[in-house]
This record gives sequence, structure tokens and C-alpha cells, in this order.
Amino acid sequence: MLRRATSALLSGASRRRLSTDVPATPAADSSFAEAWKKVSPNLEPPKTPLSFMKPRPPIPSTLPSKLTVNFVLPYASQLSAKEVDMVIVPATTGQMGVLPGHVATIAELKPGVLSVHEGNDVTKYFVSSGFAFIHGNSVADIVAVEAVPVDRIDVNLVQKGLQDFTQKLNSASTDLEKAEAQIGVDVHSALNSALTG
Repeated sequence: MLRRATSALLSGASRRRLSTDVPATPAADSSFAEAWKKVSPNLEPPKTPLSFMKPRPPIPSTLPSKLTVNFVLPYASQLSAKEVDMVIVPATTGQMGVLPGHVATIAELKPGVLSVHEGNDVTKYFVSSGFAFIHGNSVADIVAVEAVPVDRIDVNLVQKGLQDFTQKLNSASTDLEKAEAQIGVDVHSALNSALTG
């Protein structure tokens, strides 16, 4: 049984298609349109999700020298189509450096420092959470719930918040109180390490 499963996985015929195997231009959804015309010949077929999708930009044949970054919050755009050398994002799996030509990736962000490197200039933002979408064409879309430049954070307020949430965690009696206090401790610990580290 295991031998058959292994050979099926390794054979080219049963190879699972990956998103990178999809053609850059979406194929027409002709089978749906034909089936629709058989059922309702007098009505135009409705549009399917495939008809609303834009063609995927082609992956360049040569490695670009810059990474294009879009960094947005629910209420503002921090960076829009900014060309930079590198971005370091605080992923849940650890710090992830993104350079031009990075493999397509989706990463969940945890509270931490997002660093944008442009030449010798480094701009740092503290992000609470979000996602980073790294595309194969050297474009990075970073969506954060909250973000603030690190140089605008008050060290004294962070220390006070960390003490308050640590005290709440120690005195919490319900699971909800413990969870809320733990989130506060995690965020303030990340803020503290962003400022001191």
C-alpha cells in the first residue's frame, strides 16, 4: 500500500498543480458558458470569478535590483509602490528578510518590527499583526492592523503598560482575563524589545 502511494506521488501524471503552474492569462470559462446556453439559451451567462480576475503579472526573466513594497493599514497607506533594497518582516515563524526575487510567500505577522531598507536608510515600524504577501515578480504587499514608526513610541508608556499587563496576568481569575492580559504582555514585550534591541 505504501509503495503504491509513494509511486503515485512521484509519477508525473498524478502531480498536483501548484498556483505557479497556472498560466499568466486566465483561460476563458467556455465549458460553463456552453452548459449555461444549453439550460438558458435566451440569457447571457453570468460572470464567474475567473472573469473578474486580472492576469497575473509575469515573473521577470532576470532578477530585479529593487523590491516594490506596498505597506497599508486599514485607514492609511504607509508605502505605495516604493522601491527598496530589502524588507524584514516579523513573521510568526521568525524574522523574514525579503529581497528582490524572493519566492512567492504568504506570512502571518506577529507583533514586532518591520524594517524597510533603502540604501543606507532604515525605516522601522512597529506592527501589531497582519499579513505579508510576497509575489514572484518582486512585489511585497504588507497589510498590518496597526503600525507606528518606532521613533514615535514612548519608552516610559511601554514600560508602564508592560508592568500593568503583567500584574493583570498574575491576578487574572478567568480564562478570558488571562488571555487578554497575555496579549497585552506579548504586545508590550515586543514593543519593549523593539525599543531596546
